[in-house]
Formats: sequence, structure tokens, C-alpha cells
Amino acid sequence: MQFLAHPDDDLYFMNPDTRQAVDAGTPLICVYLTAGEADGVNKAPGAPRPAPDKGAYSSARHQGLRQAYADLLGLDEFTPWETSVVELAGNHLAEVDTLTHGARRVRLVFLNTAMHTTRHRLGLPSLWQDRHLSLRTVVADGSPLRHAGSYTYDGLVDVLAGLLESHRPTLVHTLDPDPDIQHSTEAVRRADSEQRGYSDHADHTAAACFTWAAMIRWVARATAGGGEVPAFVVTSYRGYYNRHWPKNLPPEVLAEKAAHLVPYGGSPDWECGNPAGCGDYNVGGKRPLTNRKGWVRSTSHRYPGDRVAVATEPDGRLAAYAVLGLRAVRWRETEAGSGVWGPPHDLGGGPLAPVLGAATAGDGRLLLFGLRFAALGGHGAADAREIVVLEQSTPDGGFFAWRGLGNPCPGRDEGRRIGVPVAVTAPDGRVHVFVRTAEKGLATRVRDAAGRWGVWRDMGGGEVRDGVTATVDGAGRVHVYAAGHHAVHHWTQDTPATDVTARTQLTGAPVPGHAPAALPAPDGSVELYYRAAARAAMTVLRADTPVSAAPFDGYGPLLAAPSPGGPVLLGRGTDGRLRLRTAGGVAVRDRGPVALDGPALHLGPDGRPVVVGLGPDASPWIWRP
Repeated sequence: MQFLAHPDDDLYFMNPDTRQAVDAGTPLICVYLTAGEADGVNKAPGAPRPAPDKGAYSSARHQGLRQAYADLLGLDEFTPWETSVVELAGNHLAEVDTLTHGARRVRLVFLNTAMHTTRHRLGLPSLWQDRHLSLRTVVADGSPLRHAGSYTYDGLVDVLAGLLESHRPTLVHTLDPDPDIQHSTEAVRRADSEQRGYSDHADHTAAACFTWAAMIRWVARATAGGGEVPAFVVTSYRGYYNRHWPKNLPPEVLAEKAAHLVPYGGSPDWECGNPAGCGDYNVGGKRPLTNRKGWVRSTSHRYPGDRVAVATEPDGRLAAYAVLGLRAVRWRETEAGSGVWGPPHDLGGGPLAPVLGAATAGDGRLLLFGLRFAALGGHGAADAREIVVLEQSTPDGGFFAWRGLGNPCPGRDEGRRIGVPVAVTAPDGRVHVFVRTAEKGLATRVRDAAGRWGVWRDMGGGEVRDGVTATVDGAGRVHVYAAGHHAVHHWTQDTPATDVTARTQLTGAPVPGHAPAALPAPDGSVELYYRAAARAAMTVLRADTPVSAAPFDGYGPLLAAPSPGGPVLLGRGTDGRLRLRTAGGVAVRDRGPVALDGPALHLGPDGRPVVVGLGPDASPWIWRP
């Protein structure tokens, strides 16, 4: 179930993930919070500017979505859809369009609130801030819904929570609730359609906040009185953020993603059967690829990293930890090596972002780290995030209560912009936690060998994107790496007992599209593995020098683990399937549910690699090549 601000947000920001799920037969429901009517001008490239008509433009964009998703299902773009009106919570009405092809189904739900275009026009951002506001809806031409309605803050949260309760999705896609702070000139900001001070459209942020508030309300209602936690996982996507960082999709993946925007853009020459228009002509043809903003050229997750933390228990069974229903859970294998999971055990801690950090203390106790939505209220209420930790009471035993570690960024607004925690244990028993800050640098907090936590400390360094990698070299020094605008950024220690501080950027190598994977190298240094911006080929660096390596093409971040036979690497091929590279060759995962972002690479007691991830059904899977 995807929650979007505008028609096309899914096509620009959530593909190829959406396409891969649909191709695998996952039923899809898309909920569009605004009508996308903008200024009402649906201008085709090279044609005169038409008169504004908001109802017609909204209708044309809806038609473009129907064309795009028909194409995604393998049908003709002009395949007729089943159209109806449904009643939602609070007597609200919405248009619902449904198309089925064999076992695959797509359903589009249009709430059609007025789109935010300027600071003087009310829209979702105003509704998020003002509990007393009533926001009107837009009637799209040709819609079976003939009369405008209105939404209040609580009414919209209730409608979204009701949609979640009635459909019970196992996978929820949202936009970015906490976009980066972005200082741009007023002219650039307006040209890029960004809200003042942040790297995204204001509607995207508000739509994501409403969606997160609805998920939190859904879980609260379901668990009231001892009910079960809904079994769903979340992926949130960056939006206009893509404009400000090196692009991360190679040509093969980009071409297919951009192709799905062609039927959405449509053309005034098409005979689609919709008098109001046959798509969003403003982005028709090759416009997504020629647009200088480059939104389509990246797919960026708001919470990058491993979704699953994996541990081997004393009896040889695997235990997998992840976020399910916004809370941490643990699954255990029923028997060692069986590949069959028992039911999830609720560990609480919610509402949590989808990615957990993990480290094993020197005494063998597991520590899990999360990014918690400490408050998410809108209408001027508190809106806070914090880093939290769950610590085992004994190795392989139970857990203490969750503990808050605070926030490295002071200030109410800056505290929302932090990233997901990444942790590593040094040989001296200290556990280092790293978090991207609102200033796009890194901060750290350290737990000593006796279990005492220090304070948050800014580590310095330049701007990096979220998703960092930490490792320990042969001399026992902690290293941290992250992807910057022009190079890999590096932090490390002078000696194992000192602070981790910023070092020289690795400027002699290709610009990274994601954070690199890192492993201790045989010579005591660190070896890095990543895919360069907009390229499928893998880059390998050792001691800041490129190293030749066997081909391992694909897209997205790489994972690496040491083994006696040499490094084991995990990544996606350009077709989206997971690939595992060992000294014996490359294995391809071609069975089982689609792999969501953030699978984990784990080495068992026998040294053999095991991959654990989550599928669209919100259940874990095991791949033992």
C-alpha cells in the first residue's frame, strides 16, 4: 500500500521497488492524498500554453496513472478500469479505480485534497499544522465523485488509518517525513518546487507525516486491550533530495524506470477516452530524462541500511531481529538449518523507523539500536525523534527495557533530520554508535566496556548522505565511511583508544552512489566496495587505491563479509535479483518472495554465507546458496 502526495510520486521516487513487487504478483493499492491539480495548466512540450483548468488537469493526471499502471501490468495503456465511489471513515467519499490482470491487481484511491502550490494557498502542509483548518477537495473532470468535500486534520488521519485497517497491508510505502535541511537561493528553490529551507515539496512532507501518524494510530487501535500488533513493514523514500546528490541508478535500471513515466505523461494526440486529457503533458516524452532536476535518476530510501539483524544462537539456530508493525521483533529458526521461522516475538520499542543497528558487546550481549518517533503530532504539537537501545540482560538471554540515548542534534527542527544508527564493537569492548546529523555530518556516542554511555560528540567532516558503514581494521582501529557529494568520506582513530575523527576524503576514486561496504584487508588496512554514481560496475579500493576485481554489476548498496576464501559480497543485479559473490563464483537468488531493501549478510559457524531478508508479505526468508 503506497501513500502519495501527488500522482507520479510513486513513479518518480518509489520505482523500481514498486515494479518489482507488482511483477512478482503483489497486489498494490495507491492512495493519492491530493488532486495534483497545481495551477491547472497541462502544457504539452512545444504546444501553446492552455488556459488553466484544475479539474481537467487533475483528471488528466489520473488518466496518466491508469495508463502507467496498465502498462506496468503488461496491458494496453488504454485498458478500461473499474471505477467506483467508496465511503471512508467519517462519511468521506473517494474515487477508486481498479485493474486486474491474472493474479495481479492495482487499485488507485483518490482523496483529492487541494494541492499546495504557494505559501498563500492552503494545502496539506497547512492542514498538518492547524487542527482547526478545513481543507476542501477538488472534483476531477469525469470522476464518478461529483461533489467536493473537505477534510480536517483528525478526519484525514482517521481516513488513512481506516484504509490501513480495512486493507491490512503487509508492506507500506511512504514519502519522507523529515527531509534534509537545504539552503538554496529563492530563485533556485522556486524553480525546484521545494519548500523554503528543505529538500522536498511541502506536500510530500505533510503526506508522509499524515501517513506515519495514521500507521501509529492503526497500531494503537489494534493493540488496545491486548490485541495483536499488525504485521507490516515500511519503506520511506526520499523525494526532491535526489536533485542534490550524485545519481545512483545505472543506465539499464534508469531506462526502465523512465519508460514507465512515458505512458503517465501521455500525449494530446492519444485517443485514451478521457476528454479532459491523456496524461500529464508537462512530463511527457523524454522530459523525465532531460529535466535538469534529475529526480528520476535515483531511488533513495529515507532509512537506508540493514532491515534485519541476524545472530547465531548457541544451538545453531538463527535469530532475526527487525521492525514489524513499527515495533522490534525477533524470529527464531524452528531448527538449526531448517530455514523455517517460528512466530515473531514482540520486543516493543515503537514507533520505530524500519532499520535497526546492531552490535555485540565484548561480553557477548546483543545491543539493538533504533530511530524512534518519540512524538509525531502535527497541529503545533511536539514532533521529536530519538535514538534508542535495547540491551540483552545476558548473552542469548532476555532483554532489559528500551533506553533512550537522546538526539545528537539540539533544536526541535534539527532533531527530526537525523539518520538511522549504525554501531560497531571495538576490540577493547567499547561500542561506537554513529548517526548522520541535521548538518549532514556524523555524530557518535560510545558505550565503554563497563556499559556506561558517554555523551554525543560531533565528529566533524563534510556533508554525506545517510547510510554509513563502520568496521575495525587489523590494528583494532574503528573506521567509518559514507558517501559524499564528490567522494567517499572517512573517519578513523589514530590509535584504538582515541576518538574517531574526520580524515581526508578519498578523492582519487569514482564518486559513490551509496555508502561503501568495508572489510579489513589482509595488509591490515581496509578494503571498500561500492558502485559509482550512475554506474553498474563495482569499485574496489584498498588503502585509498583502486584495486582490480572480478565484475559484479548491478545497482544499490553492497554488503561484504570476511571468509577464509576471501570477501563475500551481496548486492542486486540490474534486474533487481540478489547476487552473492564468493571465491567459488556468483549465485543468483531466483526463487522466493521479492527481497525488500536492506537484506542482511551473515556468516554461520561453519563460515558459509547466509542471507536473511524481508519480503512484501512482511515475513523473513533465508537464502543459503
